[in-house]
Amino acid sequence: MAPFVAGLERRGIPATAVDLPRRRAEDAISSWRAAVPEGPGVAVGGHSYGGRVASLAAADAGTAYEALILLSYPLHPPGAPERGPARVAHWPRITCPVLLFSGESDPFARIELLRAALPLLADARLVTFPRLGHTLRPVLDDVLDQAAEFLRAISG
Repeated sequence: MAPFVAGLERRGIPATAVDLPRRRAEDAISSWRAAVPEGPGVAVGGHSYGGRVASLAAADAGTAYEALILLSYPLHPPGAPERGPARVAHWPRITCPVLLFSGESDPFARIELLRAALPLLADARLVTFPRLGHTLRPVLDDVLDQAAEFLRAISG
């Protein structure tokens, strides 16, 4: 996450990375909550597993985040698209604006399935990149520019 954090900082957006334990995303929410504040002006997100944990935390009742940014959301394990619905079952409970970035060739998120799941979110936008897989590094500057613009727009 270091390039993402540094890139957001260069764009005037304060950012920090959170070290999460490597286990089921649902089991990492308590570690997330211990490390991440809530309240006005707090936007959260993450890449892949970190984004899944952030989205689960954002879906919890009473959670107050300003926004959620999901980078290469792991909709399903590679080769198991049938597991996608379970990984977005919590999305209807997310009330903050959401910005998603995904490679159109990501083996963790068949793009047509990700597009089909988008209406589960109350306020969401999906930005995709042709020929990219599970990494966004080749388009990092574009991703960070759009993320910074999104965050500035929602903070007024």
